[in-house]
Amino acid sequence: MKAVTEFQAFTLTKALATQAALVAEGKNPDEIKESMGVSFKMEGEKLGYFMHALEVATANTANLKRVLVVKLNEGEAAPAKAVQKEEVHLIPEFLIQAGAATMKPADAKGGRRGGGRGGKNNSGPKGSPWGLSPEEKAAKNKKPVAQ
Repeated sequence: MKAVTEFQAFTLTKALATQAALVAEGKNPDEIKESMGVSFKMEGEKLGYFMHALEVATANTANLKRVLVVKLNEGEAAPAKAVQKEEVHLIPEFLIQAGAATMKPADAKGGRRGGGRGGKNNSGPKGSPWGLSPEEKAAKNKKPVAQ
C-alpha cells in the first residue's frame, strides 16, 4: 500500500460547509469543483482526490480523523470501509473514544493492595515518637521461661 495523500477532518468539514453553500446558490458540479479548487488551493489530481474524499467524509462524519488516499499493490486486499475511486482507495480513519474508567474498591487507594503504609505493620496503636518507654523495653526484653 502506498499513501498518495491525506485530508484532515477539519479541512473536510470546512469544505463540506463550502460545498453546501455552493449547492444552495444553485451552482452546477463543474462550477463547484472549480470554486473548491480556488478556495482550498488545489488543482489537478489532488483536487480530484479531494472531491472524492468529500464524498467519503459525507458518509462517515461521526468521529472522523482524516481520509487517506492510497494506491494498493497487486494482490493486496482493500481495508474495511475503503472506497475505491478510479485507481485509488479512500480510507476513512476515525478517532478512538476512551471508555469510562472503572475502579475496583481495592484500587481506590492509589493502586496499593492491602492498604496501609507500604508494608509497615499497622496492627496496634501507635507508640511514642521518642521510642519505647522503660516499661515497654522491660516487657519486650523479658524472655519466656523454658519448661
